[in-house]
Amino acid sequence: MDRRTFVKNTGTIAAASLLSPNVFASDFVKKKVAMVGTGDRGTGMWGVPVLKEFGNMVEFVGLCDINPGRVETAKRFLNLNCPTFTSFDEMMKQTRPDLLVVTTVDGTHNEFIVKGMEYGADIVTEKPMTTDEKKCQEILDAEKRTGKKIRVTFNYRYSPHRQKIYELLRNGAVGTVTSVDFHWYLDVYHGADYFRRWHRLRKNSGSLLVHKASHHFDLLNWWLESDPEEVFAYGALEHYGKNNPFRHTHCRPCPYKDKCKFYFDITKNKKYVEFYVNNEQHDGYHRDGCVWREDIDIFDKMAVQIKYANKVQVSYSLTAYAPYEGYRIAFNGTKGRLETWIKEKQPWQEEPYDEIQLTTNFGKRELIKIPNNEAGHGGGDVRLRKDIFNPTEKDTYRQAATSRDGALAVLVGIAARNSIDSGKPIKIADLTSIKPQAIKA
Repeated sequence: MDRRTFVKNTGTIAAASLLSPNVFASDFVKKKVAMVGTGDRGTGMWGVPVLKEFGNMVEFVGLCDINPGRVETAKRFLNLNCPTFTSFDEMMKQTRPDLLVVTTVDGTHNEFIVKGMEYGADIVTEKPMTTDEKKCQEILDAEKRTGKKIRVTFNYRYSPHRQKIYELLRNGAVGTVTSVDFHWYLDVYHGADYFRRWHRLRKNSGSLLVHKASHHFDLLNWWLESDPEEVFAYGALEHYGKNNPFRHTHCRPCPYKDKCKFYFDITKNKKYVEFYVNNEQHDGYHRDGCVWREDIDIFDKMAVQIKYANKVQVSYSLTAYAPYEGYRIAFNGTKGRLETWIKEKQPWQEEPYDEIQLTTNFGKRELIKIPNNEAGHGGGDVRLRKDIFNPTEKDTYRQAATSRDGALAVLVGIAARNSIDSGKPIKIADLTSIKPQAIKA
């Protein structure tokens, strides 16, 4: 058995041991699930759809949030009868779940992942798995110590066009990949939202290099079947935060709302009002915070150079104030070039498909069209949930992400952030016990 087959097969076995089809068969007891973090993401991705799609396989036994009003709102929203908690330890001791879903602020993931495993639960955690190298090591050590398993919810791996890219690269469409150009654009609506929420502070999100870009770095690690070795980066905050002549605490009482293009009327979103506005008195959190606040300490433009164990070089960038949303990526290989421009949101009409262009050296151009009319990150969300709660097929495309995958994705962002702060290249091997390797021979 060669190295690639070994890693692929052991990854499949590990994923199956976490949540196997037999565990969820109708003649077995339902899986007991608890959730910590009951905001929009938790209830919208791991609450309502899980109950709808796998209600006969799972039973929610507890909900936990530091905000007592929000956790009660979540219980009503999900139409559950389970108890609610503001104390995580109390929930785990009382409910003893088989599976813990972690959807809290990124900077607290490590606490709940580690404690959850120590209480005997397997973990499904939102990305990013954590926000710095010390917390990352704590998670890896706890998983090894407890024998429990972690799944990181990288839904991007499951969307059809990204799966097709994986397949083309595996089949040698461009020969051996030598370099990658990867540029991601957050528009002035989605991008700005990170600067009005808790993500604006490094202590909460680790910066967009960790919170958002870990998605993108995971895709690179997965597509290239290799681990990142060294990172060098530049970054700055040049648009949001202090880069404006006026500011306020949040949008609703703002005296500048009539002239601010980034004014956000949260009262038009019923769910946000119920979950956040109506519960502000408990924790003081404003979901419609001002994007010009001077305490913002994350970057809004980033450029990252990554060297991989298999010698692939990557040039990556992230811009958080673009006029449209999506990304451009190109894989340069010894036999050609594979590229695509994925348009996620733009002020013009597009046909309902994603187009991949394959151009071979001394050959012709081939255009591959992938339908993109599915909801939930191009259909990635529903495929990911099925793979977690009712996996009935082999993990052919190695899409099930383990703690190691989650760690390597955030370590690229952590290394990039450290590089920007220090002005020096950062070696991934210096951050945790993980030693980079090339999966593909």
